[in-house]
This record gives sequence, structure tokens and C-alpha cells, in this order.
Amino acid sequence: MAGMDDGYIMAIATCADKGAARAIARMLVESRLAACAQMFPIESVYRWRGEVHDEGETALLIKSKRSLFGRIAAAIKQAHPYEVPEIIHVPIGGGLPEYLGWIDECVGEELKGEELKVEEGDVR
Repeated sequence: MAGMDDGYIMAIATCADKGAARAIARMLVESRLAACAQMFPIESVYRWRGEVHDEGETALLIKSKRSLFGRIAAAIKQAHPYEVPEIIHVPIGGGLPEYLGWIDECVGEELKGEELKVEEGDVR
């Protein structure tokens, strides 16, 4: 099955609210850095500056290619209100070939990095 070696990823980011998540998702898809981004309401428990917090957030699941992760991370960081946003990725080990082909069609071409004002580079 396609996907094992061709670098598909699911990037994950969280935002304080749905509006911020939607804006980031649209920016990534419109700039062809992501094929799609799904949003889910979640509850997060985390430590920040010595205190434990328990807050609602919106999670983004972003489908793209590993080669674009540096640009994805830079674009999210630039647009994100958090001082240190969660921006990680996990490899997609396989999938329906037609779906992975759709990701290929949606990302990478006609990238306009200069319009995003993000640096090229892989933030692994």
C-alpha cells in the first residue's frame, strides 16, 4: 500500500479556540501546505510555568507531506497566539492509495512561501 516511504504526515496543533484553529487551518490549506485540517474540541491538562492548567482547546489534525513540515510549523508559529504552541507530526504509515494521491494533488504545487513570510526549514 502507498504511504510507507513517500513521507505523508499528520501534523497536530492545538489552539485556544475554534476561531484561531479555523484561521490556521484555512491558511494552511489555501497555501497548499496541507490537504485538509480537521478540528476537534478537546480538554487539555498541562503544566505551564510551574502551574497545572485544565482548559478547553481545539485540536487540529493536519494532513500533508513530511517535506513541508518545516513550512507548516513556521506558518503555524507565526499565526499562533501561544508563546509555545504545540506543533508536532506523526508519520502516516499507509493509507488508501486514492486518499494519499489526493494529498499529493493538494499540497506542494504553487506554494507561495514569500506570501506566508515563513522560513524554509525543517523543524524536526
